Amino acid sequence: MTRAVDEADVVIVGGGPAGLSAACRLAQLNAEKGTEMRIVVLEKASLVGAHTMSGACLDPKGLVELFPDWQERGAPLHTPVTGDKFYMLTEKRAIPLPLLPGMPMHNHGNYIVRLGNVVAWLGEQAESLGVEVYPGVAAAEVLYTEDGSAVKGVATNDVGIAKDGSPKDSFERGMEFHCKQLIIAEGTHGHLAKHLINRYDLRAGREPQTYGIGFKELWELSEDRWRPGYVEHGVGWPLDSGTYGGYFIYHLNEGSPLAAVGFVVGLDYSNPYLSPFREFQQFKHHPHVAAALTGGKRIGYGARALNEGGVQSLPKLTFPGGCLVGCTAGMINVPKVKGTHNAMKSGSLAAEAVHEAIGSGEIEPTTYEEALRNSWVYKELHSVRNIRPSFHLLNGRLGMFGGMAYTGAVWYFTRGREPWTFSHSGTDHEKLLPAKDCKPKDYPKPDNVLSFDLLSSVALTSTNHDHDQPPHLTLYDDSVPGQVNLSVYDGPEQRFCPAGVYEYVELDDGSKRLQINAQNCIHCKTCDIKDPTQNINWVTPQGGEGPAYNGM
Repeated sequence: MTRAVDEADVVIVGGGPAGLSAACRLAQLNAEKGTEMRIVVLEKASLVGAHTMSGACLDPKGLVELFPDWQERGAPLHTPVTGDKFYMLTEKRAIPLPLLPGMPMHNHGNYIVRLGNVVAWLGEQAESLGVEVYPGVAAAEVLYTEDGSAVKGVATNDVGIAKDGSPKDSFERGMEFHCKQLIIAEGTHGHLAKHLINRYDLRAGREPQTYGIGFKELWELSEDRWRPGYVEHGVGWPLDSGTYGGYFIYHLNEGSPLAAVGFVVGLDYSNPYLSPFREFQQFKHHPHVAAALTGGKRIGYGARALNEGGVQSLPKLTFPGGCLVGCTAGMINVPKVKGTHNAMKSGSLAAEAVHEAIGSGEIEPTTYEEALRNSWVYKELHSVRNIRPSFHLLNGRLGMFGGMAYTGAVWYFTRGREPWTFSHSGTDHEKLLPAKDCKPKDYPKPDNVLSFDLLSSVALTSTNHDHDQPPHLTLYDDSVPGQVNLSVYDGPEQRFCPAGVYEYVELDDGSKRLQINAQNCIHCKTCDIKDPTQNINWVTPQGGEGPAYNGM
């Protein structure tokens, strides 16, 4: 069966901050220059913003440049930051550390937001400007010109296929979207971006990308513990000094006493027994944190991977027929714990380059990378380039303390103008040590007041997948989990997944088999990143499936 074909000038894969900013800027350029271009945004979530999850303490400058009248347009930025603290946690104490103006963590002038709501608003702005936004449509395949020299569009996946591969009564062939320029804005570790990076060798001469996994819970606080506009970050317990990570607590002011409580663990950790989810749950029992949450109620949960490589890990941003923007490329400022402003600016810059390329008949929007390097995005990322890698100074023996010491003793005085650049120490999946060389971790049981089990947490994501479809979490080799992951690393996928997707079940003969509960997947991509054998390949499920976050 042939696929139906639709034609557009620009197709954008991903309706997040970067993709929608690109769409809005393209539409603005059409109005400014009197040009006509058909702009299409494909978003795999059932609703724009439903797969978006971030802290989020937003630096508004990317938004201000795109929509100077954002307040009149009703952008949902309701909570300006009113207070800012940073703590080092020991097992029993919270030690305040100074937050000086100019430091990456200083949040004066920022806003605490529910980023999913901001993204939904951006989708409304795009549509009002004439952009076609299609939620529930998952781009599954990159299409190339006949000679293979350039990208010509994307195809959506076939739907209505049973788990055994046979067509169901609801079967429909996927659709092709052809375009002059393709903008990839899938977010962290997108599966189309991964393919394009490999095909065009976009990481040649670059450092490998490194990642973290970020957790977030939305809490309704007791009124007497609610401090609208208050921002708190910290590091330390329960993570040991050799594991990169930290936490945030943001108090929202949106009509009820809400707070976002989050925890990030660097995926370059080495102990296969470490469970990032259970570290997060244990963290909430620290006396300092428990005091803030006592009397409250958890109402939301989510998790996602995030880029931590910084400017050293940015790939080449363009390819014949398109470009990469936002978190797809890796534009998070790690010590600042922010990437939305950079994503929005990169989308706007890509739009300008794409508009120019179409107008001049160029295949590759080459001016985009130069424009980004001349922008405040690159300047910001370059200034903090050594902070995350400083964690690995002296082969990691200094750990978190080394990174903090570098930030205080070097970065504060040089502001990133030091004449050297640290390298990363390899990819995250290479960092796991064999289980025989590591000590198992004993985590306390959840009390269902401050801490919770995994499956009740996943239930809060409203994740939904059709059970009778080919799994979107695929294995290159079915024998590897048992022969390597389980025997060497004691099955780390059971612990690094934040949604209970992977479990080893015992068979009648006493052996164990990896069972993949793909219906639980919340699309965080951690498995594709941290699997020590790189045997797991995340591909997109049917459009409209996955988590249904409500303003996360």
